[in-house]
Amino acid sequence: MSNNPAPDINREKVIIHTSVVGILTNVFLAAFKTAVGMLSNSIAVVLDAVNNLSDAMSSIITIVGAKLSAKLPDKKHPLGYGRIEYLTAMIISGIVLFAGLTSAVESVKKIIHPEKPDYSLLSLLIIAVAVVIKVFLGGYVIARGKKVYSASLIASGTDAMNDAILSGSVLACAVIFKLTGLSLEPFVGLVISVFIIKSGIEMMRETLDHILGVRADKTLTDKIIVILVSDPQVYGAYDLILHNYGPDRNLASVHLELADTMTVREVDQLTRKLEARVYRETGVILTSVGVYALNTGSGEAARLQNEVRSRVLAHDWAMQFHGFYVDTDKKEMRFDVVMSFDILPKEGLDTLYEEMRRAYPDYRITITPDVDVTVTE
Repeated sequence: MSNNPAPDINREKVIIHTSVVGILTNVFLAAFKTAVGMLSNSIAVVLDAVNNLSDAMSSIITIVGAKLSAKLPDKKHPLGYGRIEYLTAMIISGIVLFAGLTSAVESVKKIIHPEKPDYSLLSLLIIAVAVVIKVFLGGYVIARGKKVYSASLIASGTDAMNDAILSGSVLACAVIFKLTGLSLEPFVGLVISVFIIKSGIEMMRETLDHILGVRADKTLTDKIIVILVSDPQVYGAYDLILHNYGPDRNLASVHLELADTMTVREVDQLTRKLEARVYRETGVILTSVGVYALNTGSGEAARLQNEVRSRVLAHDWAMQFHGFYVDTDKKEMRFDVVMSFDILPKEGLDTLYEEMRRAYPDYRITITPDVDVTVTE
C-alpha cells in the first residue's frame, strides 16, 4: 500500500471528521447498551457498552494524533511529526488488547459465578440495531482510513468490527436463552474475547512494523523505477530506499546509471528534472541521487561486464548486479551486488572475491554488498 494520499484530499480533515462520527455513534450506543444491560442483568451487554466507550476514546486519540502529526517541521524535528500517528495507532491497539483481556476476565467470573440474565424484546431489538450500526461504522472508518492511509483510523474501524461481532454473539446468546433457557453468554464471551485479544496483538505488531521500518510497497517502488528509467539518459536505477516519516511523508534515495561522458551540469539538470517528476506523480521526495558511471568507449569493458554479470548471477542468493565500472588500463574493476537474506553478507562477499580474483588475477576488484530493501525475488 502506498503511503501517499491523492493531493486533493485534506487528510487531517478526513481523519477528524471520521473520528467525530465514531465518537458520537459510540457514545450513543454506550448509553443505550448500559441501560439495557442494567435492566436485563446482562454482564455481556454492559461489557459491550464499555467497549463502545473505549472506541470513543480511540477516536479521541486518533484526533489528537492527527493534530499533532500535522504540526509543521521545526528546528528540533526538521522532518515533521508524522510518525506520531504510528504511536497513536499503538495506543489504540493497546486499548483493543485491554478490552479483550477485560472481557475474558469478566466472562470467566460469570462462568464461575453465573447469574441468570433477563432479556426483554426491546433489549434484543436495541442490541440488533447496535450490531447493524457497528458493522456500518466499522466499514466506514476502515474505508476512510485506507483512503488517507491512516493506521489509527484502520485500527479504530477494526475495533468497531470486533465490537459488532461481540454484540452479535450477545444477541445470539440472548435468543438461545429465550428459546431454550440455556445461558451460553459467558462461554461465548470468552471465545470472542480471545479473538479480540488476537486482533489487538496483530494490530500492535503491524504498527510496530511501521515504527521499525518495513519493505516499501512494491507498487510504489516499481512506479518510481519506471519513471526514472523512462528517461533516455538513464541506463538503470538501483538501490532505491524509501524513508518513511509518517503515513504521507516518504523520502527516497537512489543510484542512477549514467554515461561516463556526462558533465556535472548535465547530471544536475537531469536529477532536478527527475526529482520534480517523481514528486509530482508519486508524492515521494527524492532527496538523494547517487551516480554509477557506465562505460561507453570500450568494447572490452562491455565484454567484461557481461562476463562478470553471468558469474555473479549464477548464485541463487545474488539478486541483482549493477554499478559495474572497469578501467582496463589501470586494471581496476568495481560493481555492486544485491544479496538476499538467505546468505550472510560476509559469506557472499568472500565467495565472490575468491571467484573474481581467480578469474581476473590482474585486476584490483572492489565489490559493494547492497541490502535487499526493495528488490524482491
